[in-house]
Amino acid sequence: MNEQQWAEGWYQDGQDPTVDRWWDGTRWTGATRPRGGPAAMTAQRPASAGVAVAEPQKKRHRVRNAFLIVIGVIVLIAIIQAATGGDDAETPATTEGDAAAPAEDEPAEDTGPGLGEPAEDGDFTFVVDAVEDGPERIGDDTFGASPQGRFVYVTITVTNHGDQPGTFFGDNQYLIDTEGRKASADSEAAIYLPESQSLYEEINPGNTLTGTVVFDIPVDAVPAAVELHDSLFSGGVTVGLS
Repeated sequence: MNEQQWAEGWYQDGQDPTVDRWWDGTRWTGATRPRGGPAAMTAQRPASAGVAVAEPQKKRHRVRNAFLIVIGVIVLIAIIQAATGGDDAETPATTEGDAAAPAEDEPAEDTGPGLGEPAEDGDFTFVVDAVEDGPERIGDDTFGASPQGRFVYVTITVTNHGDQPGTFFGDNQYLIDTEGRKASADSEAAIYLPESQSLYEEINPGNTLTGTVVFDIPVDAVPAAVELHDSLFSGGVTVGLS
């Protein structure tokens, strides 16, 4: 017997056996009542009635589940953004004073050797004894040299601590100013220095010599360091002049 042959009335709900659902003669309505109410029909509904009611419920369940999934994704994205600070979060500004101030527990930076302190490169131990301005001209009017900028004298004591003879060559030494500019030695001017011992001097193992290296630097340049080498291809060692 199909649904059209059922008389209008209350029948037991196919999904919830504790309630009756109203059949209007052509379809199942949304009206329900507790099972066993007045004029209840004892006959069981046709199985097709349960399908008619169950289908809308399944659709509602699918819509609800999809909605819950969307809400869950949105909440997850919000949690991730909150944890990472967001892609567009600005980095807190650091004041100039904070950037320059070292941490209390941070060890002091090693500035390397300075004036009067030994510095080694290869087989040579260097000690920078003095840095001073040179004259406006080295030598005399006939035989001498004038600077392009100004002369600076760097007096260096060199000891050969190796086991082979070594050669101290003035042109292997460099002066660096406070702007980071590197100047080579002025060998031509050093020729006119009496006993400069900086042009080309051999030092045997265990021996020491003291020589003056001449540099020609800009008038407004301020010497900051010297880079000293025991040979043309050595790594060199930097000695501060402050």
